[in-house]
Amino acid sequence: MKPITPSPITRRSMIARSATVAAGAASLAAFGPRSAAAQNPSNPSAVKTYTNADFYDSAGQFLVDKAREAYYDMFRRFQYPLSDTLKNGMWILDFGLGDFAQVGMAGIFWLNREDYKYFGHEIYLLPGQMIPEHCHVPTAKGAAKMESWQPRRGMIYTFGEGDPTPEFIGRIPRSQRDLVKSRCGKPLGIDEIGHLNRLEAFHFMVAGPEGALVTEYGTFHDMDGLRFSNPKAKL
Repeated sequence: MKPITPSPITRRSMIARSATVAAGAASLAAFGPRSAAAQNPSNPSAVKTYTNADFYDSAGQFLVDKAREAYYDMFRRFQYPLSDTLKNGMWILDFGLGDFAQVGMAGIFWLNREDYKYFGHEIYLLPGQMIPEHCHVPTAKGAAKMESWQPRRGMIYTFGEGDPTPEFIGRIPRSQRDLVKSRCGKPLGIDEIGHLNRLEAFHFMVAGPEGALVTEYGTFHDMDGLRFSNPKAKL
């Protein structure tokens, strides 16, 4: 496959917002060890399906409030606590692609410590939703970001380097399927942990049919080091 020239990302608003919510992160840390069944008390019959018409107006403007309510509905279905810290700190992105029902995410940076080089993040994905393929490169502030992922509700398919897995390619939204270079897929269920297999490797994830809430562990994240393989993707 011909290499795709990564598009640089310069907006730093997500880092600024993460600093405002880090102090309140402890309010959602009281889950404690529980069984996989207790951590995922979702009713599959209650899962809502969405189209892009649910998230854009007639002029193509992204309706963030509609997207937020979709995530809140998923939180309620998963019996995931919605604290004021989460309400105030959660950000939502369609990555400028106009395809939020298939490609987008919400999340919150619980902390992002440049001084000690560690990072805590929660990723929220609606059913079948994909984060655009991306990688992390070194910057003046630190090394390329390393990360691991742990689904806490629902499940995900992670995609990265390795032998192609044709049986999972159909999980990639059609709008992105021919653009991505990461074609080694792996399902990841409740409390299973997956890892980026190499610094600077391209990767992405796709939520399963019930959506997903994913804890991400990582080294310090400088947004200047983020690169998307899709040249149209942006923050």
